[in-house]
Amino acid sequence: MPNHTTIDKKKIREAVRLLLEGIGEDPDRDGLRDTPDRVARMYEEIFGQGEEDPHVALSKKFDEHHHEVVLVKGITFFSMCEHHLMPFFGMAHIAYIPNGHIVGISKLARVVESFARRPQVQERMTSQIADIINQELKADGVAVVCEAVHTCMTMRGVKQPSASVITSAMRGAFEKNVTSRTEIMALIYGKSTA
Repeated sequence: MPNHTTIDKKKIREAVRLLLEGIGEDPDRDGLRDTPDRVARMYEEIFGQGEEDPHVALSKKFDEHHHEVVLVKGITFFSMCEHHLMPFFGMAHIAYIPNGHIVGISKLARVVESFARRPQVQERMTSQIADIINQELKADGVAVVCEAVHTCMTMRGVKQPSASVITSAMRGAFEKNVTSRTEIMALIYGKSTA
């Protein structure tokens, strides 16, 4: 996992000045003079300030003999598309079927945040979240569904502001059992399975 605590704000400031010059702007004019520093501080925040290793987030487990679905819906995330360095943002829904132990539910949000705080693609992020929860909790099943709006698609290129992207990663029972997968999707999206 990359270490995001070594953000070089000096290089970011220099790059932003060059970018402003590259688009024909004067980086020394009043409105832009502090922009390189503001962008450097923003990137420090977006790409890792306070980032927690997802392994650490999931390290404290509680023995519990609950063997039914645990679902946390609506975990908000913000990330940056690695292809255009433009934001994508939305919600992650995480479900798992415990196998003798559970984890604090806030830790699942920390896992999402740790993977979102890097240049990313939604497909990889969804799989990374599912894989680490599966690995650390040794759950009978893990399901992760992410829904996001990508500004690299909404405000440039094809310019589709109402388009969103949904990705899923299923492990264990959710991958192998159609009934379990159908049940979790119904719980996430509020549709009856009857």
